[in-house]
Amino acid sequence: MEYRRMGNTGLKLSVLSYGSWVTFSRQVDDGASERLMGLAYDNGVNFFDNAEVYEGGRSEEIMGRTLKKMGWDRTSYCVSSKAFFGLYGKENKPTQHGLNRKHLMEACHAALRRLQTDYLDLYFCHRPDPETPIEEVVWTMNILLQQGKILYWGTSEWSAEEIEQAQWIADELSLIGPAMEQPQYNLFERQKMEADYLNLFHEYGMGTTIWSPLASGLLSGKYLDGIPEGSRLALENYSWLKERMMQEDKLAKVRKLLSVANELSTTLATLSIAWCIKNPNVTTAILGATKEMQLAENLEAVALQEKLTPEVMAEIEAIMGTKP
Repeated sequence: MEYRRMGNTGLKLSVLSYGSWVTFSRQVDDGASERLMGLAYDNGVNFFDNAEVYEGGRSEEIMGRTLKKMGWDRTSYCVSSKAFFGLYGKENKPTQHGLNRKHLMEACHAALRRLQTDYLDLYFCHRPDPETPIEEVVWTMNILLQQGKILYWGTSEWSAEEIEQAQWIADELSLIGPAMEQPQYNLFERQKMEADYLNLFHEYGMGTTIWSPLASGLLSGKYLDGIPEGSRLALENYSWLKERMMQEDKLAKVRKLLSVANELSTTLATLSIAWCIKNPNVTTAILGATKEMQLAENLEAVALQEKLTPEVMAEIEAIMGTKP
């Protein structure tokens, strides 16, 4: 496994990591989580991603039980959580969501209980909160740092301007700013990673824990002949994702991209993930496989990077046409 420093910090994360969005509790139970996380860990994965909102906390509970049962040395892996949305969706009270100090502190404590750990290695502000001053967010994260409940804090799906403001406030107050951002990044979603964040990489050494390298499975090729039963796009309450992904122009590009994968004697999923981690500004790409065979296939992306020559990258670009 390849490891990369998380931006301008000393922390090293495996270039491929494993997360639980949508999958844990819906598609993955305790037994499957043990097999999948065990396979990931045995292959060098040292970062496991989660969030309070994933299945209303049940995803963190499953991961917590798995980590406890596996008994791995706590110093050998990193685990994260994210706060903003709260647990209860539309039933949230005003103090049960957002980035106000009350919710961030309580969400952190609850995540620690569900994950059965004394501290979070990474803690993310899952979305920007226009109703909470960024000064309050920065101070709250630094309080949690000082209490030893988190080791690094970051953002997810924030704009470059919002992250720069948080960094400026941290500098002015002699506090610790966000060390990482978690944006979506794949062959269809490239604007932030390849354009908006370039100054943040240069000025602050920001790390990234990118999500959806397979565009919710579209870049795996499994939706080329329709939506398989039990797949992510077939899940209840994910019709919005189906509408976003199942577009004919996107499917046409995926079909053409399949020919590149065949030329390299690999799978479309492995190729798509390898393309993501080829970007040096990607610290780690979060995988969300629900089957051991899928995960093993995904892990092959690390070795495949060597085959992504400038000529192959140009061929991919000609097919996708998505560069910002």
